[in-house]
Amino acid sequence: MSSAAAKPILYSYFRSSCSWRVRIALALKGISYDVVPVNLLKDGGQQFSAEFKAMNPMQQVPALKIDGITLSQSLAIIHYLEDTRPNPRILPQDPKKRAQVRMIADHIVSGIQPLQNLKVLQQIGEKKMEWAQNCITSGFQALEQILQHTAGRYCVGDEVSMADLCLVPQVFNAERFKVDMGPYPIITRINKALLELEAFKVSHPSQQPDTPAELRA
Repeated sequence: MSSAAAKPILYSYFRSSCSWRVRIALALKGISYDVVPVNLLKDGGQQFSAEFKAMNPMQQVPALKIDGITLSQSLAIIHYLEDTRPNPRILPQDPKKRAQVRMIADHIVSGIQPLQNLKVLQQIGEKKMEWAQNCITSGFQALEQILQHTAGRYCVGDEVSMADLCLVPQVFNAERFKVDMGPYPIITRINKALLELEAFKVSHPSQQPDTPAELRA
């Protein structure tokens, strides 16, 4: 079997929100793949191994081997999947809606998640819970306001989009860091609706090959 025809391989960590975005996209598009777990905590972080660094110099998950190439960065991977496997679409064809989807996705993946990711929290130390709560709260305040103008059943209208793939893992992080979700009824409603969809269920951190037994659903 040629490398281009080989089954995709996702390097993932069960609780990584960036990995989860890609798992949702793969599930939505019906793409079968193999998982290679990369434990971000064990052995000082398996992402720092020489083997993994050779594949992804940024030493982060996810990484996806697909079609003979290796891609990193969740949105780059999702855009590639959309370009090469466009059904079902996760980017609207309408330019305005498409821009709104990208705006919301970037708001989360650039403006919220990196500020409370593992690498940053390890640097913060004892006040990491307070730091994460503040980062997520300020981001969600803005996001709730944006969604007042874009949301239908989901983040942008009534079709699942790349924005939704970013929203659900971020709400999971918010709940993990005990953020009060009361002030964000639109975010909460959309998240609940998305978690009812099969692609979001099978990609959930509680359902992964590397999920610890005590966290499995």
